[in-house]
Amino acid sequence: MEIRQKILAAVFGIALLVSIIVLVHRRKLKEEYSWLWIAAGVAILAIGLNYWLLEWITKAIGAGWTTATLFFFGIFFVLALSLQFSVKISTLENQVKNLAQQLAILQARENSTKEDTGKGTE
Repeated sequence: MEIRQKILAAVFGIALLVSIIVLVHRRKLKEEYSWLWIAAGVAILAIGLNYWLLEWITKAIGAGWTTATLFFFGIFFVLALSLQFSVKISTLENQVKNLAQQLAILQARENSTKEDTGKGTE
């Protein structure tokens, strides 16, 4: 791997890590979502600076080319991100359902209270 490629990978990995830290600090990104992005930044930095690590991983998983290994981990990253968002969406969906049910109960109580007080004045 050429030195320019190592420098580019290192700059990209450091920029990603700094960006994640800044986003978490400014409360634009929650800590619960940052762990996956921090792992990606560290992996980019480690593999960019140590190309032999990518070659070793490629041999360990039995891939033919290092690019296949990168695509494999890229797809794994997207799947992990999708799973994380699916879990969050499911949680939010349950919360919305529970809030809607609670609101319906409160409105029904309010309407029955209004009807009861309205009948007593007639």
